[in-house]
Amino acid sequence: MTLSVIIPIYNEISLFHTLLDRVLATKLAEEIILVDDGSTDGTRDLLSSLEGTPRIRIIYHPRNLGKGAAVRSGISAATGSVVLIQDADLEYDPRDYPALLKPIEEGRADVVYGSRFLGGPRRVTMFWHMLANKFLTLTTNLLYDTILSDMETGYKVFRKEVLQNIKLRANRFDFEPEFTAKILKQKVRIFEVPISFNPRDYADGKKIRFIDAFAAFWALLKYRFVD
Repeated sequence: MTLSVIIPIYNEISLFHTLLDRVLATKLAEEIILVDDGSTDGTRDLLSSLEGTPRIRIIYHPRNLGKGAAVRSGISAATGSVVLIQDADLEYDPRDYPALLKPIEEGRADVVYGSRFLGGPRRVTMFWHMLANKFLTLTTNLLYDTILSDMETGYKVFRKEVLQNIKLRANRFDFEPEFTAKILKQKVRIFEVPISFNPRDYADGKKIRFIDAFAAFWALLKYRFVD
């Protein structure tokens, strides 16, 4: 099993080195694909200084296209048999990689979701975001007859072959519901594992907005009936 870690990045210059150090410290990634989504805060120049570093590949978007577009670019470039999506804002901790990979390594799962709501340690904040997440997860479970606890999690790990017959189109934060809807319709084996979660608020640079919940709801409804 070879692991490709995809990191979509947009204006994260203050956190980038800490994140990269943590990912490298796991010693699990065969390749780390950094996708700069049109950063304007100096992140782009920082990434360019890493050109030629072993195991690190860098993709530059000419302008900000959205998280979904960055992840799709990373997936297209990934060469590993297993792909892990890592947000660049340090809300998710790379020290959870072993737990995320274990169900796939043991042959029990094709896709693993890191759930923020299964009892792992987490910072106590952002009630309305939690409520929106739970509503979207409930909608997912009702529409697709499943029992996910955290559809919107940024930690999604999967065998790359799972996407062989799936076309992903989302450019923004609607990537999470589109990905979930389409893999659920493929009837692949999905596991959830508890993860730690340290959410940042808007003062710290959080980018997702409440309006994105409406786009996610529409995506779940749309992909229930169309591909």
